[in-house]
Amino acid sequence: MFPFFSRSKMSDAPEVNPAPAKTHEPHPLDALTGGAFSAATSGERASRIRDWLATQPSPEQLQEVFKELSGRDKGAARAVRERLDEIRRAKGQEAIAAEWAEKAQALLAAPKLNIADALAWQRDAAKAGAPLSREPLSLLKVQLADRVKVIEDLQHRVQVQREAAVLLAQRIEVLSTKPWRDAQAALELLRADVARWQEQAQGLTGDASWASVEARFPPLLDASRTQLLVVWEAFQPAVAQAAAAAEDAAAPLPPVPVWADELRAARGLPTAASEAAAASAAAGKPARAAKPKVAPEVIEKAHQLVRDALATLEKETAEGHGKASAGAAAALRAVLKVHGKHIDNALEQQVHTALVAAGELEGWQRWSADQVREELVAKAEALLNRPEGQALGGRKMQETLRSLREQWKQADQGGAPNHALWKKFDEACNAAHKVVEAWLDKIRAEAAEHKAQRLALIEEVKAWAQEHAASGDWKAINRALYQFGDRWREGGHVGEKIFAELQPLWKQAIALAAAPLEAAQKESLARRHAMIEEATALGAAPSLRIDAVKALQQRWQAEAQTVPLDRKHEQKLWDAFRKPIDEAFNRKSADRERAVTELSARDRVVLDASKALEAANATGDAQQIRAAMQALEAALRGQAQAAEAVATANKDAQSQAEAQSVAAPAAAEGGVEAVEGGDAAAAAPATPAAPKPAARPVVAVRGDDRPGMKKDAPAAPGRGARPGDRRDGRPGDRDGARGPRADGRMADRGDRGGRFGDRPAFEDRGPRLGDTAFRAQREAMEHAQLALKKLAAQAHGEALTQLLTAWEKRDAALVPAAQELGSGVTASVRSAWTQALSAAPKGDAAEAMLRLEMAAEAPTPAEHIAARRMLQLQLLTRRNDPAPAQTWGQDVARVLAGPSDAASARRLQNVLKTLLRK
Repeated sequence: MFPFFSRSKMSDAPEVNPAPAKTHEPHPLDALTGGAFSAATSGERASRIRDWLATQPSPEQLQEVFKELSGRDKGAARAVRERLDEIRRAKGQEAIAAEWAEKAQALLAAPKLNIADALAWQRDAAKAGAPLSREPLSLLKVQLADRVKVIEDLQHRVQVQREAAVLLAQRIEVLSTKPWRDAQAALELLRADVARWQEQAQGLTGDASWASVEARFPPLLDASRTQLLVVWEAFQPAVAQAAAAAEDAAAPLPPVPVWADELRAARGLPTAASEAAAASAAAGKPARAAKPKVAPEVIEKAHQLVRDALATLEKETAEGHGKASAGAAAALRAVLKVHGKHIDNALEQQVHTALVAAGELEGWQRWSADQVREELVAKAEALLNRPEGQALGGRKMQETLRSLREQWKQADQGGAPNHALWKKFDEACNAAHKVVEAWLDKIRAEAAEHKAQRLALIEEVKAWAQEHAASGDWKAINRALYQFGDRWREGGHVGEKIFAELQPLWKQAIALAAAPLEAAQKESLARRHAMIEEATALGAAPSLRIDAVKALQQRWQAEAQTVPLDRKHEQKLWDAFRKPIDEAFNRKSADRERAVTELSARDRVVLDASKALEAANATGDAQQIRAAMQALEAALRGQAQAAEAVATANKDAQSQAEAQSVAAPAAAEGGVEAVEGGDAAAAAPATPAAPKPAARPVVAVRGDDRPGMKKDAPAAPGRGARPGDRRDGRPGDRDGARGPRADGRMADRGDRGGRFGDRPAFEDRGPRLGDTAFRAQREAMEHAQLALKKLAAQAHGEALTQLLTAWEKRDAALVPAAQELGSGVTASVRSAWTQALSAAPKGDAAEAMLRLEMAAEAPTPAEHIAARRMLQLQLLTRRNDPAPAQTWGQDVARVLAGPSDAASARRLQNVLKTLLRK
């Protein structure tokens, strides 16, 4: 054996020292990054890098770490690269912010600020990517907005001052048409208003921002001031001159015509109008010289041009086109300057009306556009001020902002732009767009994650296909493929471009995994088609082989459980396989049911009789209905007798003892019916049969499905007690074959027809009717009975009407026949009625009428109640006299013998309605 040690411990051979393990030298940047370069895993490295970035390292350190880390771990270096990009963007934004801050300061420092330049600065700065939300741009943006607001306020105040000057001038002109004393009373108030207007106008021109006002506003203010001062300076001396002329008759009159005429009238002098009229009359010629005539062609041309321009303006105004109507109005004014002196007053009035409407439309368009813009601004500002829990998502916010901006463009097309409102609207939209930006960033991150998940799923499908390539469990493979498909559909949203790249890869991988299953399904389809052909051959065979069908169905089930197919395709194959077999079974069932459900001769006869009865019901003739009912009953009884005769003819001869002990009632009935049918030789018994009692009329016939009604099924025993426990049994009557008694009580029991003497033996009804025939005859009978009742009621009402008519006319020939009056009226009673009607009216029938109401138990009118009570008391004393119910026929005759009136006829009708029905 070999020694455990190959050499001795005391060997002189030198020992070989093992090489020391290789040690990793620390990276120079580990101390800076907290050991990120010496981390064992990528996740730990990324975590240490994030911790190091939280310390805000310098850009130089970031660049050095990124340069070393990008070659080792790109995932961990991504965070460093993003920090560098942020620093780079921040530097770029600082430069941009400085540039746009200088532009804003230059705008603010300029003595004249243009509003369009201020608004363009904010728009262009936002497009250039300047950080408007940071200092100093945010402060400069607010300062520019305030400056623009001040300028717009000045412009608005100029327009207000212009309108105020026009109103003051109008007040002065109105005073010049009134008495001079009213003007003198309003002078001080007007002086204060004019002074206040001048102060306000001076305050506008002295404002520091007046130089920045648009060029069209200062001339407007100057023109308003000039016009107002001219009117005011002419108004003051005129009032003073009017006051002096009123005090001194020698003083000159004021230049205002109304005041001058008033003063002349006060002095007793004629007015200027009367002097002019007198002078004209004295001269004998008109006060004004006639205008020179103008050629008709010139007038017609002027009218045509003005009408064309007027039609264009009216069309644009009616359609609501603000800008187009302004242009059309300018064109019409230009035509009026040239041809206005050649048009008549009516056309001139139309022109002025159209110009006023166009001016109103232009102002309304501007006002309505501002209203729409203010509404859009409110909507934009409300996007971020929604209640808690109702904040808009990213996509909804994006769509809303797009819609609001489109609406703003449409508002700008309908009127002049409003830069101040646009500034507020744009700021609100930019603030709300931050939500959209955050949502877009989230969508991008989710799309990247979903793309990675889908790529991983494709690789998983490829690996699974290689692993299960030789598997034969087709159900498991099909289930796994469906699961892969569900995971792919639920893989999350990716962009259309990314999906177009991933979809071919997925189809290729899933096709590779499904190739073995598709081959097995192709072979299974061939086998199933062969079984379908075999099923077709079995179904077409004359005789159906149940064992072969069962075996084929078992083979089909085994095939379906082994190789799964698409649900719809498998269902179609199964339907094709099952169709010929189902058809064969249906043919067999139809043949069997045809033999059972075919109408027998009895059913046909009953159906025909039922149809005839329904037709008679429709006619409404009572005689036809009764005849049809008798025919239907005869059909039912006749068929039963024929069936019984056939059954009796086919019986074998039986002994006399068996006929008496077993089937005595049946033999008796069969013998009688056979004799009636004419076949006495086949059913004659040895002993004479008892006479059959008369059967009661059949009211309704039930189906023979009750226990004991079937001829081939005996009735179930009613009780299983011992014979001695019966109520009518005696202790010695245990033997059921006891002989007859001496008094003959047992001998005559058979004559009574059963246990009870008044019950006849059950009549043999023959074969059971089919369901169709039974229901038809039952419904026909019910309808016939209802029709007869209805006809009887109608006939009763008509007979009663005829009787009352005969009473009224005293004509006995009009009295109905006894049959029409009912069974309660005999021939003698009817003859008494006719005799009463043949004679002249006589006597008082009040007592007879009361007796009739008592017999019919009908109510009596209030005025006759006392007489009825008295009569009832009298009848109580007459014990041997017949009751009113027994003598109502004679009472009716007494009533008919008397005179007829409406009240008596109504009382008689109410009584006979009840009495004739009894």
